[in-house]
Amino acid sequence: MGFHIFIKTDMDEAMIEPTTLFKALADETRLRCLILLIHEQELCVCELCHALDITQPKISRHLATLRNNGVVQDRRSGQWIYYSLHPELATWATQIMQNAAQGARSLEPFTRDQQRLTSMPDRPTRCCS
Repeated sequence: MGFHIFIKTDMDEAMIEPTTLFKALADETRLRCLILLIHEQELCVCELCHALDITQPKISRHLATLRNNGVVQDRRSGQWIYYSLHPELATWATQIMQNAAQGARSLEPFTRDQQRLTSMPDRPTRCCS
């Protein structure tokens, strides 16, 4: 019997085991996405594609993994889909990700990702969060 973290969702209660969380975070693309999301709080898929210089299908697949594991949530606004950390993610999990983001802030490829995002032309505007 494993240790479980409970996350409330709109439809029902979902569980995530710590090993599942850490496996989700172990992929470099997912980690890069999460570090940007922690810094920016919410990003559109197109912003993540630009910042990481990765195609939309690949980014979307990684975001789906994070969403399916309860790490992030999405919302649609017109043609844009925005992602953010799931607000009901366990405190310990959020703290681990925030510490990782703080530690990686001055390291590559994370600094390059942030620079590319900051210099992105025509970033979508957020009318409602």
